[in-house]
Parts: sequence; C-alpha cells; structure tokens
Amino acid sequence: MTHTSTVSRSGGRLSAAPGTPRRRSKASGMPGWLIPYALLIPGLVVIAGLLLYPMYQVIVISFQKVGLVQISGKKPATWVGWNNYNNIFDNDVFWSSLRNTVLFAVVAVTLTLVLGTAVGVLLNRLNGKMSTFLIIGIMSAWAVPPVAQGVIWKWLFDADAGVVNWVLNLLPDGLSNLVFGRADWSGQPWLNDAWTIYVALTITVVWAGFPFIAVSVLAGLKGIPLELYEAAKVDGARAWKTFRRITLPLLKPVFAVLVVLSIIWDFKVFSQLYVLMSGPTNPDAYNLSMYSVAEAFKAPPKMGNGAAIAVVLTVILLVITSVYVRQIIKQEEMG
Repeated sequence: MTHTSTVSRSGGRLSAAPGTPRRRSKASGMPGWLIPYALLIPGLVVIAGLLLYPMYQVIVISFQKVGLVQISGKKPATWVGWNNYNNIFDNDVFWSSLRNTVLFAVVAVTLTLVLGTAVGVLLNRLNGKMSTFLIIGIMSAWAVPPVAQGVIWKWLFDADAGVVNWVLNLLPDGLSNLVFGRADWSGQPWLNDAWTIYVALTITVVWAGFPFIAVSVLAGLKGIPLELYEAAKVDGARAWKTFRRITLPLLKPVFAVLVVLSIIWDFKVFSQLYVLMSGPTNPDAYNLSMYSVAEAFKAPPKMGNGAAIAVVLTVILLVITSVYVRQIIKQEEMG
C-alpha cells in the first residue's frame, strides 16, 4: 500500500506518511528542494569568477614579491610572507594615505547624506511635474562616469581658465578679503596642494553622489502615510520636530543602506582623484586606492605592496560596514 500526502479542507498540505518519496520535477527529474539551489549556481559561478577569484589572487600576491622580472615571466613570484605588509606599515605615505582616506570619507559621506536628504524632502513637497523635471536634472549628474566627473571639475578648478577663479574674482574686494583674506584669485593653483585637491575632490564626489541619496530618500518618503503628518500638524508640531520624530525613524532602513553604500564608495574613490591629480604625482594627496596603484605600477613596480594595500583597504571597509550594520540590527531589535 502506497502512502500519499493529503490536502486539508483549509487548503494546507498535510505531511506525507513516513517512507513517502519526495516529489520530483517532471521537467528536470530532480527533487523539488534542490531546484532553488540549482538556479543559484549560474549566479554563484559569475560571482566567483568576477569577485572571489580576483580577490583570492590579490591576497596571494600580497604575500609575494612581484616586480618587473616576475611580470616578464623570467622568474616566478617569490613568497615573502608578511614582508609586504611590514613595508607599507613602515612607510609614512601609508599612514598619511590612511588619514586622507578616513577624513575624506567622513566629510564626503556626511555632506552627501545631508544634502541628498534635504533635496529629497524638497522634491517630496513639489508637484509632480516640477519634481520629475528636477529628478531628471540631478540624476544627469549622477549618471556622469567618474572619469568624466574628474575632467569636468578639473577644468572648473583650472588655475588659468577655471570658472572657480573667475567667479571668485567677481566678488567685491572687501567681501573677498573679509572671507578669504585675499581679493585676487587669478592663477590660483587649486590642484597643486593636497588640501585644495581634497576640497575639489569633495565637491566633485558630493555633486555626483547626492542625487542618488535624494531619489532614495524621496522613494522612502512616498511610503510614509500622510495621516502621521496630519496628526503631527494637528498637535502643533513644527517641521523640524516632525522630521525628527516621524520622518527620520521611518527612514532608518533607507539610511542604513545609503550610509553603507556611501562609505564603500567614498573610501575607495580613485578615478576622480586620479584625474584631478593627473596621476599619482603628489604623495601628500594619496588616498589608499591611489597609494595602492602607485606602489603597484610606478617604476619600479611593486605589485606585492600594492596588493597588500588593497587588502588592508578591503579589511577596513569590511570592519566599518559590519560594525555599522551590527549597530543597526541591535537598534532594530531594541525598538
């Protein structure tokens, strides 16, 4: 006698009697529980080929000596253990690059989130046509490739033909002297000094990054019930209190994702900085990404050192994002 599973009157399937073979897919002939895992295999293969294998190779190279001789194939790579990591940790350029990376990321992430949130709230208050028009306008900045972003702002900050110097020269001399301590901005070399390079880089990254934040915040705002705002208005709550007590808590899941993405993007900024600096020319303005490329490809190439810097940057990002995500999860559980 064969045992079969039955369906209850409420529609739920009762468990099959012991010994009943699991149902197989007629098309594939494999057990039904195995089909979802089989469908994941193509994606896992692509991820392994594009992400995991290159990451594995970078980790391996970080423990090897790889220079011109090894690249040309005349000699195999030599295993040197932790020497590459000791070399970069003993170099002052690494610590200045780490400082530049962290400070830039803190400032850029903060400004991007604040400006993007403000624009998102503004877009939510506008009518449909005007909101759509502005979204198209700001998203055109976000769609510009990173290299093109660097080219645009390098021209704007150009010492001789840049728009920034031209606009600053239009200011009244008294106001310019009061605010900046100088009146003549002709020939100001913004992209020669590390400090002013990062001013230009911050403006570049915030200009290109805030539209994504704004649109994401706008999408989150559309999901908040209007009744909550109407109740707050009846209670006499002001705009800032309403934002702090209603909008901000309900947008926490959105901000959690945006903060993590912004941290990852801004910690590993490379293309814009490379264009603004015209390559790895000023060690004082290196971030970790630029320092990694400089070590790996500038003569004489030391790819082991460059790979070690890349691994350190990856570990820092993993630690920061994991700590932040863990804090978000704890807050959700406490709430």
